[in-house]
Amino acid sequence: MHLLQLNLQNFKNYREQSVRFAGKVTTFVGHNGAGKTNLLDAIHYLSFCKSYFNTVESYSILHGSEHFSVTGKFRYDGERSDDTVHCHVRKGRRKVFKVNGKELDRLADHIGNIPAVMLSPYDSSLIDSGSEERRRYLDMIISQFDRAYLDGLITYNRALVQRNALLKRMDREIRFDPSLLALYDEQLAQFGSSLFAKREAFVEQFTPLFEGVYQHLAGAREKAGVDYCSQMQECPDAKELLVSALDKDRQVRYTTAGVHKDDLRFTLEGVPVKRFGSQGQQKSFIIALKLAQFAFLKNKLNIHPLLLLDDIFDKLDRDRVERLMELVGGDGYGQIFITDTNAQRIETIFSSLSVTTDVFEVHDGIVNQ
Repeated sequence: MHLLQLNLQNFKNYREQSVRFAGKVTTFVGHNGAGKTNLLDAIHYLSFCKSYFNTVESYSILHGSEHFSVTGKFRYDGERSDDTVHCHVRKGRRKVFKVNGKELDRLADHIGNIPAVMLSPYDSSLIDSGSEERRRYLDMIISQFDRAYLDGLITYNRALVQRNALLKRMDREIRFDPSLLALYDEQLAQFGSSLFAKREAFVEQFTPLFEGVYQHLAGAREKAGVDYCSQMQECPDAKELLVSALDKDRQVRYTTAGVHKDDLRFTLEGVPVKRFGSQGQQKSFIIALKLAQFAFLKNKLNIHPLLLLDDIFDKLDRDRVERLMELVGGDGYGQIFITDTNAQRIETIFSSLSVTTDVFEVHDGIVNQ
């Protein structure tokens, strides 16, 4: 898969910009705040129908404007025809997403059509933050190759919100009736069991890929691990799990048991990387997660995802940079987009690998090759 052209209008700090891409590796260079990361985020919009960095859509609209649009033209290997993907957001209105001029009824139907992997300094939250970040990461990967998983996740989360609202209402009215929870319990049990099984299967397949990438980046000096942690491993019956937690749910007024409490445990030599991993080890860990994600999606979808590397060279020592670029510069990777503040560094890195890169200079929302 190859992104041929990207068009932006009123997107973040871009008033009007069109960029064409020809080669395998594209680098955006410029000072901090010039708009390099915004270009990667625009590509992320076309893949996931949302920003990688902002949950509020209006934050992506250029100051003083009422709307933004992002359009990309994609070419695929084989017989699949080109796609033109368009996203339009206007303040106070529903987001519009079109593929080849046809508006999508559901944004979820687009997930997985343009697979992408983003690696950013913000990804440190996968290690530093709570379980919600790691669940979101898990769900994001599986949803790109399993449409039924995404539909089940949406249904589960909707039932969870409704059950929590009912628990709060019953507490407020001082009238607790477990039978009123039955409908939501059925949905949480049914879809929770499916989500658990698919998450467990994914982690089992994903972990060997991750371990291999980490050993390459770290020079095979230590063993890294990813473990799936779920309440359903102790109680495989999702309905029984809900029943056992009912008294606690009533006290705290929300649902305390289920796959919405799942987590991933990241370890080095069997101990938590968050507590015992050095800064360099944690960086290598996150990079290995993302490159293993790339390899997994490529195998599942039979397509090379886009790889988006945002401002990573400043955060890595020379040895890790060389190992990383040895990996992504090889035949196993497709189109790569990189941001950096140092054009000379980019030239040095890729010349040593005999890889040609198209370099674009970014300055205050203007892109020039």
